[in-house]
Amino acid sequence: MSERVGIIGGGIVGVALARALAQRGDEVTVLEKEPRLAAHQTGHNSGVVHAGLYYAPGSLKATLCAAGRVRIREFCQQKGLPYREVGKLVVAVDENELGALAEIERRSRENGVPDLERIDDVARLREIEPHVAGVAAVHSPHTAVVDYASITEAMAQDVRAAEGTILLGSEVTAMRTEGEQVRVVTPVSEHVFDRVIVCAGLHSDVVARFVGADPSPKILPFRGEYWALRPSRVDLVRGMIYPVPDPRFPFLGVHFTRGVYDDVHVGPNAVPALAREGYSWLRWSAKDTWESLRWPGAWPLARQHWRMGADEISASLLKPRYFHKARRFVPELRMSDLQRTSSAGVRAQAWGRGGELLDDFAVDQVGRVTLVRNAPSPAATSSLAIADYLIEHYLSPPAR
Repeated sequence: MSERVGIIGGGIVGVALARALAQRGDEVTVLEKEPRLAAHQTGHNSGVVHAGLYYAPGSLKATLCAAGRVRIREFCQQKGLPYREVGKLVVAVDENELGALAEIERRSRENGVPDLERIDDVARLREIEPHVAGVAAVHSPHTAVVDYASITEAMAQDVRAAEGTILLGSEVTAMRTEGEQVRVVTPVSEHVFDRVIVCAGLHSDVVARFVGADPSPKILPFRGEYWALRPSRVDLVRGMIYPVPDPRFPFLGVHFTRGVYDDVHVGPNAVPALAREGYSWLRWSAKDTWESLRWPGAWPLARQHWRMGADEISASLLKPRYFHKARRFVPELRMSDLQRTSSAGVRAQAWGRGGELLDDFAVDQVGRVTLVRNAPSPAATSSLAIADYLIEHYLSPPAR
């Protein structure tokens, strides 16, 4: 028997779930507060279809990324959307990084990254990326780039074709359970559903409080800022050049990515944003900042990562600092090659009361409300697989 299902959030995860539910016959309504879909994390990222190099084997990230990568490629082929396998090099610039690179290789092989190659020969490195510097690398030739906003719109077309409804400009301001139903309130309308799934990204903890869910994990917004290579210098990078990530921090570090439309962007960094939608230093919210500062995990997090935080903030404010991070991998890079762009993203990073940053995807259930509490990268890659996972584990069979 079909159900009336409400989905809060019109990013790629929410729309992928809406598509799957509508196609199985449920009566689906997506409520998105912005005037367009994919307005936040989905539309402000590197466009990378991750192959699964970094994630702990057996984690949700690892398993859903592997499945999602295949599904996204097939979806793009079916819809005639661009999907370019430009390949990724994760580069150790000196011998101090070889141990961490070996761990990336181990995880990649356990996660089934296709055709992974370990490279210890500089000449071979230069065959793949002629301008790169390093002593060793792992190469994932099938890591791809796409346009996730276009993918989300194509998924939305499938939702509407299956008689689902997508309501833009519909911010959820209240939600409560009424017996076997859930009432959802926006400034202009009210809706009654049999089930609700919250895919609200940067506001997931706020919406979770409407139904009395645990305040933890809370969302800590991190802004990622990008520079771009001048068009005359995009030949410095053929595909993607990534650093060996710091295992203590859930961010990948400044990297080079050739996009699906042949631009090359450099970044992102990771600085605490002063608002949930703080896409620049000038966008700040006293309420959001105060909520972050008063969270019990704030000071444990600051004590553990203050050096890295100071380094990231200085690179955000000072172009030479950012340039220095990038030039480690491409020595021919000149300061003038970096162009400031308006592109920045804000990552919805979940963190706990003890200051720990959640690494894996996280889902809660409160009665008939399912809450996606943490879905950072590779959520876009994994979106179709996340939808299948939510349906299998939280939405089937219908409860009556």
